[in-house]
Formats: sequence, C-alpha cells, structure tokens
Amino acid sequence: MSAVGGAHRILHLGLGNFHRAHQALCTEDAGRRSGDPWEITGVAGRSRAVVEALRRQRMRYSVVTLGPRETRVRQVASITDAFVAADEPHRVAREIADPRTRVVSLTVTEKGYDISPVTRRLDLDAPGVRGDLEALAGRGSRRGPGGREGPEGRERGTPPRSTVGRLAAGLLRRAREAGTPVTLLSCDNVTANGTTLAGLLRDFAAAMPPPDGTELLAYLDEAVTCPDTMVDRIVPATTDYHRQLAAAAGHPDEVPVPAEPFWMWVMRDDFAAGRPAWEQAGAVMTDRVHDYETVKVRLLNGSHSLLAYLGLLTGRDLIADAADDPAIARVVRRLGDEYEPTLTLPAGFDVAAYRRQLWERFANRRLGHRTAQVGADGSLKLAQRVPDAAVWHLDGGRVPGALALTVAAWLRCTAYPEQLDADRTGVPADPGGERIRALAGRSGALGGSGSGSGGARRARHLARAVLRDEAVLGQRLGEHEEFTETVAGLLELMESGGPDAALRAVDEDAEPFRPPTPT
Repeated sequence: MSAVGGAHRILHLGLGNFHRAHQALCTEDAGRRSGDPWEITGVAGRSRAVVEALRRQRMRYSVVTLGPRETRVRQVASITDAFVAADEPHRVAREIADPRTRVVSLTVTEKGYDISPVTRRLDLDAPGVRGDLEALAGRGSRRGPGGREGPEGRERGTPPRSTVGRLAAGLLRRAREAGTPVTLLSCDNVTANGTTLAGLLRDFAAAMPPPDGTELLAYLDEAVTCPDTMVDRIVPATTDYHRQLAAAAGHPDEVPVPAEPFWMWVMRDDFAAGRPAWEQAGAVMTDRVHDYETVKVRLLNGSHSLLAYLGLLTGRDLIADAADDPAIARVVRRLGDEYEPTLTLPAGFDVAAYRRQLWERFANRRLGHRTAQVGADGSLKLAQRVPDAAVWHLDGGRVPGALALTVAAWLRCTAYPEQLDADRTGVPADPGGERIRALAGRSGALGGSGSGSGGARRARHLARAVLRDEAVLGQRLGEHEEFTETVAGLLELMESGGPDAALRAVDEDAEPFRPPTPT
C-alpha cells in the first residue's frame, strides 16, 4: 500500500518506540496545524511484532505520556503503512526510489551505521557492508554491454542488508528512474548525524563497482541533502502496564509507546524536496545544531550512562532508583559540572534550568526506565560522550574524576558481567563486549583475586588494555596516562571496596580525582 493520492511521504527506517513517540507524533501535529499532512511508511528491520500489530489496529497506536503525577494517552495515525525489510527486502529500494517519497528518515541506533571506531568512516569490513559490496560486484559481472542494469534486473539477486547498503541501492534506483531530489534525515545519537551519514554513503559509493558508484556519487552531489539533527525524549520499553493504561483510556493497543512529557527536535533546515511544517509543532530550525547536540549528548546522555552503570553495580533496576541515591546523585551532578565548561551553548540557552529539568526527568519513577536498557551499547555511546570532554580537561592539566568513573563503571559492568545481579537488573548488551573481555583476558585482567595486589593488577591491566586500544574509545584518551591511571585506580577501589568506595573517592575530592599511587 502506498500513500493515498498524491500525498507527500516520509519513508522511515527503524520502526521502534522512539520514532513513534517522537518524529511520527511531531509529523502528525505539524500536519494538523499547517493543513499540509504528510504520511509515513515505516520499515522494521526484522521484527514483525509492531508491523503486524499496527495492521490489526488500522495503523493506529497510542502514545502514553507519563509525567511524575499525571498520565495522558493519545492516538497517532501519521504512519499509514508499514512493512518488514527482511520479508520484503527489495521493497526498501523501491520505496526510496518512489518520487512521492520526499524524506527518508532513520532511527537505527548507533550500531546501525557500521562506523569504524578507528577512522569514524564506513567500516568496509563490517559483515553486512562487505556482503553488500560483494553482492554488487557479483551482479555487475553478470551485466550486459554498457554495465547498466535495466528495471527488470533491479529486484533480482541478493538484496542489501546493511543500512548504508539499502540506502545506496534505493538512491541509485531513484537516480536512474526519476532523478528527483530527496532528503536523508538521520535521527540517531550519532555525532553530526547528517554529515556523518553523507560521508558513509560516499564511502560506500566509492567502493561500488562502476558505473554504479560514479552514478551514485553524482546523484549524491546533485540531489541529496543530509541535514544534521538532534532528537531528545526518554522513551522506555513497552510493558503490560502501558497496555493497561492505553486500554483504560479507551484505546486498546498491543504496541503503545510510553514516553516522558519532555521532547525536543532540532535540525538544520536543508531539505531538497520539501518537508512537513515541523516548526509549527515545536521543532527548532537552526544552523547551530551541533551546539544543541553537544549539550544533549553530554549533559543528558553522559549523565544517563553514569546513572545506569552505577545503578547496575549497586543492584538498582530503575534509573529513578539510582537517581534517588544521594551518593550517586552527587557524583552525577559533579559529572555535569565537568561537562558544562566544555560546551558552547546555543544563544539564550539556560543551562542551569536545563540541568534542573534533567534531574526531574531522571527521577520520574513512573517511566520505569531500566538501567540495563540505558546502559546497553556502551562501547558505541561512550565513544561520543566521554573522550572530547575528558581531553578538554586533560589538556588543561585536570583529571576529570566523574568522567573517569563513567569509564570505570562501564568497564566493570562489561568486563565482569557475572558480578551484576542479573536476575534483578538484567545485563546490558554491548556489541563491544566480546572485544572488551578479550582484551581483559589477553592482558591478564580476567585472572587474579578481587582484592589486594591481585585485584590492583587486574584493575590496572583492564584500564590500560582498553584505553590503549584505539578501536574502543579512540586514540586520544589512551595518550593521557593520568586518565588511564585514574580509571585504573577507580576500578581498583571497586575491586577492594565495591562501587561505594569509588563513589566516595570521587565525591569527597574537591579537586579533580587523583588515583592511588601505582603498586
């Protein structure tokens, strides 16, 4: 099913809770207020659950907004079609090529972009990317004279599996069939997400066989824009409790979306083929997206990560429980103090009010936001939340203790997941977990006792092995031995005295934390 009549359409890759509580909601409100409604076709990667439920519900779902004291439930109908890419793999390219599609938006998480942690460019050796390029090379060898593929051949062969590969296939088909402009709108927590996505596509195109690669590069230059965006809303996983709230409000729903009241959407107004009037729904159009992004990634996301890892290490299932602990709260606020001077604030931005509001958001117990959910994918998230801010302090001769504690707490959760109370809190998934544990094993950080000189050696081996591996948190942190030793010292305190000992060390030190003397 396609958009009704000639309605403008957004194709969205990543039909998860966040999109449905954020961009889809804003798109519906923009259409109502401007009189120019846009429709969304949602694409789930593999899971059929949301797609099948939406179809049973006539493509409607509920957003359950959970404030500290009140609940609001509303239905959303901006998503008019949905399908599963794994079930209809060639349809993704067909929908991208359809001239009625004016915007292709994405919420595929950081790991969906296949960014190399070393080069910050496309990881051409990632299995999905490598498979897509090999399939294209094989298909090219079977073409006739001229090397170009006719319409009848575009849905044969192995369809792309990677996000960038799917976009490239669809854009190349659009270039050849309609040639109309289109905007790619990344809404993920990736630094300079639009600029980054444009670079990834160019990397993929450069690796494609001719004439595909050259044609795609020319089309990217002439007709495709990728504006940077910043998105913000806390959206936990759906539970039966949220289904009960939706039903009680008169909207029985298999896939309601819980969310906090706060939301923000900031983007650069660079759209090649038009867009919904999102600003009429409250979105911000600005050329200073980076400033908003840095505030959010550090003050919100960075603090969220520290809350999650300290919560996991102290047996707390919910973010709100971690925020209620006075010692954790003091250290997380200190992290905000470390982040704040590293920021360039947007004009008129009240950072003190923003930080006060953040704490109200963290303490919203009714969200039921789990520490394991927030702590997931730490190897990808911390690479954007820690190094730049930490190096800012280190270059000024200061060791940022709360930033070091963020790394130490994450390493403790990731290298030694058996020490978490899995039955109570769960264990956060991390695509870099195997690498972290392999580094720990090779360095001797998986052996030894948990206290005394053996524990100290284990902590130091782990910190050095991870921070000196540029594929984890980049190269720059590993060049600052004082930061490595600080992380090692905090890990050592966790070994000998538990997380409370590390909390006290950072909390009680008025000056930047200094590690114990190496033994």
